[in-house]
Amino acid sequence: MQTSTNTIMNAGGGPGTGPVWISAGEVSGDLHGALLLRAMAARAPGLRFTGMGGPAMAGAGFEPAFDIAELSLVGLTEVVAHLPRIAGLLRRMRRRMAEVRPAAVVCIDAPDFNFFVVRMARRLGIPVFYYICPQVWAWRAGRVAFLKKHVRRVLCILPFEKAFLAARGLDADYVGHPLTDQIPLAELRAQEPEPGLVGILPGSRRREIETLLPEFAAAARTIAVRIPAARFAVLRAPGVDEARLRALWPADLPVEIVPPEGRYRAMRRAQALLAASGTATLEAALVGTPAVVAYRVSALSYALGRLVVGVRNISLPNLILGERALPELLQGEANGPAIAVEALRWLTDPAAMAEIRARLARLAGLVGEPGAPDRAARIILDGAGLTPGGAR
Repeated sequence: MQTSTNTIMNAGGGPGTGPVWISAGEVSGDLHGALLLRAMAARAPGLRFTGMGGPAMAGAGFEPAFDIAELSLVGLTEVVAHLPRIAGLLRRMRRRMAEVRPAAVVCIDAPDFNFFVVRMARRLGIPVFYYICPQVWAWRAGRVAFLKKHVRRVLCILPFEKAFLAARGLDADYVGHPLTDQIPLAELRAQEPEPGLVGILPGSRRREIETLLPEFAAAARTIAVRIPAARFAVLRAPGVDEARLRALWPADLPVEIVPPEGRYRAMRRAQALLAASGTATLEAALVGTPAVVAYRVSALSYALGRLVVGVRNISLPNLILGERALPELLQGEANGPAIAVEALRWLTDPAAMAEIRARLARLAGLVGEPGAPDRAARIILDGAGLTPGGAR
């Protein structure tokens, strides 16, 4: 018998009339969660949403039980250092989930945290959906077995993921990349870059900002010596304090701080970007602006990662293109002088700039058509029995 959203919850446990629980563990997940939430609400009016999110999801009608600010971590050893706090967060989350009895749980990326959420939901008898498949193709492919056992549907956003999972016995859904809905690409591509403007994307997590922004500033100083007319803009991620960014930037080097709502236009305005590895590098590449990609984690996290990571590139544009289109500087190589050298290759050579922009132009055709959040919403709602034709 089809269960409607108005069915009285069984006192014995399991899913019932509660809201859909969405678990986003970082800023990019919050942005993707907001698009998904709106698409689900459009298909199932009256459905409520709670769980862990940030300002973007809250602005879309989400009723936060937990804030992503509680989980601003990066790197294996960094997570280990915060295990007592994370354990306490998970205990509070399980109590809240047992109280509200969600109709379904949707986890967005962040597997190191969300796999715990998956387990607690399954123990409560709640169906789980995974939107934005964990990067099992890059490392820890054994996690595919966990997804097969505990997750009702896995939704992929990268074109090669479905085949990878199918080869390991997991039938997943490819819905396309939500960034094609999030970014006004046609509008932005009509805008010409501003000569001499260098954009800086230091990330959204405290540790990566504190580690990378001083190196980006050092690179900026070198660029300014070579190109006296150069200007710099730091693109502030949602939830990041402007005062913190300014405190890490040299007082004698002029900089514009761009608020989160202006980040895409600022990406397009820039001739080139200096960026922490993450979703922002794909955003920038889709907009058409090349980025020097840099990243640092603790020495132990990096050593452990090298043992298990199975891909040659770390940035999403390079992974999707299947080539090293953007330079990637890791650990000790992610220093001011080296970053400046890579950026100046483009900034001082119009032919090199035209060549990299032409390579990035191929990306749009590889990440799928717009409509990913709506396709994901339909699969989740049908799979959870929250729309006509769905089956719990």
